[in-house]
Amino acid sequence: MITEDRLRHPEKAHRPATPVLRKPSWIRVSRAESAAYGETRAVLKAEALSTVCEEAGCPNRGECWSKRHATMMIMGEVCTRGCSFCNVATGRPDALDAFEPGRVAQAVAKLGLRHVVITSVDRDDLDDGGAAHFAQVIRAVRHRCPETTVEVLVPDFLHKGAAWETVVDAAPDVFNHNLECVPRLYPAVRPGARYYQSLRLLDEAKRRNPAIFTKSGLMVGLGETLEELRQVMDDMRIAGVDFLTVGQYLQPTPRHHAIDRFVPPEDFARIEAMARSKGFLAVSATPMTRSSFHADDGFAALQAARRAQPANTEPANV
Repeated sequence: MITEDRLRHPEKAHRPATPVLRKPSWIRVSRAESAAYGETRAVLKAEALSTVCEEAGCPNRGECWSKRHATMMIMGEVCTRGCSFCNVATGRPDALDAFEPGRVAQAVAKLGLRHVVITSVDRDDLDDGGAAHFAQVIRAVRHRCPETTVEVLVPDFLHKGAAWETVVDAAPDVFNHNLECVPRLYPAVRPGARYYQSLRLLDEAKRRNPAIFTKSGLMVGLGETLEELRQVMDDMRIAGVDFLTVGQYLQPTPRHHAIDRFVPPEDFARIEAMARSKGFLAVSATPMTRSSFHADDGFAALQAARRAQPANTEPANV
């Protein structure tokens, strides 16, 4: 695990420092470390696996690990992008580990997961962006734990052609790619990404396999407006996205993107109501919501919502 800020974020060294604001009363970071938390940590260490929970500094790690839930982060700890909001280390990644898929599957079995979320760093250095490795991990989990449902949170595969098809064809139960923020903020927040590339990825994944649930997430508190959020929701629904998550952006260090504001719970309730009116099968919008937080409950909600749809409703693009 990389711990030095100098090594983690060389691209942010010359950014102006912005004070990290004190969190309001409705933001509560769980720090509980139960016996189950220690067991989860031990399994991950034994299998030499990275998690986004640790590398991104997720505020929900205490709660999730105490329930033996962890989001596996494959293809290393170092990302080839330098998004201004993200705490994952940036730099030149190591070669792929051919044994990692088997170790992920073994960890899923040891933890007894009924639903697992697998994400990754961006790997712009690879010809396929890591798509084949993702597929290998999905197949390994399916083989070792056939009753476990699999959710993948993938990068955008920018400039990788149809590589993403390899992931979709491995048939994960949920295909997640986060838009992260409204398009106006992309140059400052996601300078290495393109909003319409991300949106197209979600649209094409749903078209290729309409049975797969698609999912995307947004951060708020970056300076977006409610009207901009409404437009992004409309874009997502046109792309057939089933599940929307919305959470408060939390600034990791003074060199990361500054927080514009802490969005109060009542505003999150309005955002959730607006999203549900758009027709998403499931919505999670709270200050502490993250893509993989309570992902197993989210998947159950998706299944129930699809079952409740009229028989002639196609789970395709709207």
